Amino acid sequence: MNSIQTALKAGLRALAFFLALGIGLGGPAWAVEPDEVLADPALEARARELSKEIRCVVCQNQSIDDSNAGLAKDLRLLVRERLQAGDSDEEVIDFLVDRYGQFVLLKPRFSSQTLLLWIGGPLVLLIGGGAIYMSYRRKKGMPPKQDEELTSDERKELEELFRDE
Repeated sequence: MNSIQTALKAGLRALAFFLALGIGLGGPAWAVEPDEVLADPALEARARELSKEIRCVVCQNQSIDDSNAGLAKDLRLLVRERLQAGDSDEEVIDFLVDRYGQFVLLKPRFSSQTLLLWIGGPLVLLIGGGAIYMSYRRKKGMPPKQDEELTSDERKELEELFRDE
């Protein structure tokens, strides 16, 4: 029995080691390559922050900072070129929106074109909640179903039916 316990402990230690190793190595894989990094740390920090706000139009659910797609690399280089040319963060974003549309932003701006996107979810939630509330109130306000009182003619007719049988 002692050798089984020892083997079980060793197996659990090995499992814990590999789990810890997997968690430690399983962090985010940054897609920015060394040849893309700017020499100026302040510009590089701005470029990284901007890259986190811009959608990879190939991957669609990743920022260009996280994507390994070729177009994402081109966009990262474009952002860095614009920053080196002296553009502000807003000018870089405006340039990309003019070129690719609002879709390129992970958080689209609030405008007439994106109004439904911003208010659609809460509006559907409010309508659904209102419908549930009204349904509940309607059911709660209804009196319990009871047998209706019969008129005297209906009673006579019912009594005749029972007498016949």
